[in-house]
Amino acid sequence: MDNEEMKRAIYDKLSPRRRKFIDKIGYDKWEPFQEPNHPIDIRKDLTKRTAAQLKAEFFQENEKDDLKTTSYGSGVHEMCMGIYSSDDKYKGMLDFCIWYYEKLKEQGIHPDQIWER
Repeated sequence: MDNEEMKRAIYDKLSPRRRKFIDKIGYDKWEPFQEPNHPIDIRKDLTKRTAAQLKAEFFQENEKDDLKTTSYGSGVHEMCMGIYSSDDKYKGMLDFCIWYYEKLKEQGIHPDQIWER
């Protein structure tokens, strides 16, 4: 049995409600044989690091005790995952941070001063 025959057999066995959903997206676009995504722990970014490696290296190179709060670590983890999933939300956050950092530098302000208020 080839893929098209198996696809038709799967479609024919679906409930009317599920078929309605597939009809809405289009039978031709429906792909019941999708390849599984790579597990998060083996995905690598452009620098050939996993999210865990990237996070560990970041913390190793930024050994300030005041940065190791749960909230801070959560933010670092969220940014790593956003980068790995290519989510535009995190690209926007990164672009803004780079832009804001440059604005601070132009005015002679160190970024740590933001949190010293």
